[in-house]
Amino acid sequence: MTTLRLEHKISDFGLWKAAFDRDPVDRAGSGVRGHRIHRPVDDPAYVVVDLEFDSVTAAEAFRGSLERLWQSPEAAPALAGRPQVRIVETVEIETY
Repeated sequence: MTTLRLEHKISDFGLWKAAFDRDPVDRAGSGVRGHRIHRPVDDPAYVVVDLEFDSVTAAEAFRGSLERLWQSPEAAPALAGRPQVRIVETVEIETY
């Protein structure tokens, strides 16, 4: 499984989440299989989002869509600063 992980500061979680939920980049139609949203326990003004894809190619294409989206303050109203994005592949999963 391929994961596109993005991390960034936000100004307001509720505002950010509402924009995320509007889904202006059509996650499902763009190949996203699922997502997880994380927030550091010591920093409520920061989010980490994992988007799951079937392939690196699909994740890379979606990354371009996100970069275009982030150019619009209206589409990304609570974004504070430039997001950090990495595409990673799962090499092992272990459950205890």
